[in-house]
Amino acid sequence: MAPADGVFLFAESREHPMHVGGLSLFEPPEGAGPGFVREFTDALIGNDEFQPTFRKHPATIMGGITSMAWAYDDEIDVDYHVRRSALASPGRVRELLELASRLHTSLLDRHRPLWELYVVEGLNDGRFAMYSKMHHALIDGISAMKLMQRTLSVDPDDPEVRAQWSLPRRPRPKSGGSSPLGSLVKAAGSVAGLAPSTVKLARAALFEQQLTLPMTAPHTMFNVKIGGARRCAAQSWSADRVLSVKKAAGVSFNDAVLAMCSGALRYYLIEQNALPDAPLIAMVPVSLRSKEEADSGGNMVGSILCNLATDIEDPAERLEVISASMRGNKKVFAELPRVQVLALSALNMAPLTLAGVPGFISSTPPPFNLVISNVPGLAEPMYYGGARLDGSYPLSALPEGQALNITLVNNAGNLDFGLVGCRRSVPHLQRLLTHLESSLNDMEVAVGI
Repeated sequence: MAPADGVFLFAESREHPMHVGGLSLFEPPEGAGPGFVREFTDALIGNDEFQPTFRKHPATIMGGITSMAWAYDDEIDVDYHVRRSALASPGRVRELLELASRLHTSLLDRHRPLWELYVVEGLNDGRFAMYSKMHHALIDGISAMKLMQRTLSVDPDDPEVRAQWSLPRRPRPKSGGSSPLGSLVKAAGSVAGLAPSTVKLARAALFEQQLTLPMTAPHTMFNVKIGGARRCAAQSWSADRVLSVKKAAGVSFNDAVLAMCSGALRYYLIEQNALPDAPLIAMVPVSLRSKEEADSGGNMVGSILCNLATDIEDPAERLEVISASMRGNKKVFAELPRVQVLALSALNMAPLTLAGVPGFISSTPPPFNLVISNVPGLAEPMYYGGARLDGSYPLSALPEGQALNITLVNNAGNLDFGLVGCRRSVPHLQRLLTHLESSLNDMEVAVGI
């Protein structure tokens, strides 16, 4: 097992499930009968070939489950991994999100392959949903999304129901060795390889102020010890609205998304009487895979730290600061080899491994305040066994000291936001959806739209 994958198993506990998930909404085809969801599920289960990623779980060595090696099951109990569920009355999206919150809370069984999928019917508007989750040790969120997208079709008349576990996988990039020791040797070499860039990085961080450093974020209500229960919220926005802000302000699309989130966080923290004087810092994941490696499994994600400028009231000025922060950080990272970006990203995340030490979270500045991830998605309407994909909401994991995650994916002209919060530490999570709309309105007014 590669160390980058094993760390997600090592870090997992009852309070910190380490799986990534997704909630998708589908509109059945016109004329579909009451048995459509059952027939859809039966067709899905009929995919009885399982690629290696969907057959593996942590190996049992010397009587105990370890985070050092994988074991592969030859027989898969598909009725355990794929389940059909129904919502309680009245079958609103609210009930669907409550179900997704409970499913996203529970740990995956390490004695079985580390994935589950639920087909959910009973929505009062006639739609159905799918919730799926995979352990972060198997795959990162971007790869999981790409793999799910490959099951879909642009043809509404395509009746085939493909399963992500049966799709041929693209090869994973070769590691530095065929054993955990070989991988560790390569990782050590990667860190050592940072030496020639140390002066450049120090200059960028300290003098040119291009690089945002970890451990400079303020303490917030999001950076506390968290419980195991989760709450999920989801909503879609027109991508054209954000694109208009991007064009009017002369920034990148992702800058505008980050500013939309920043304004929402500012509103929420003011509402909770918890806005710090210093700006929040977001960790922004960046995929380091080539197109050919898009769903190759494992984890290959870099991280950029972004100043969210939540201390600035004016939306236009806030957007400028966010854009400058992202430009500076990207410039530094663009000049480094991929292996060094991975090593630096690991250093950004390293303080989270000490979060379980008593007093560490309360006495030490967090490396960042939350993760905001913008995942590439679909440019045109897609269908699954004839059912149209209406929404695709990513749901991520929460490590210790990080009570909130915001992830979004573009989906045929929409931006589908999935929010995950610690149920105990982030009250009224759904209020952030209202604040996201208010923040986008503010930006539109500020740039003259």
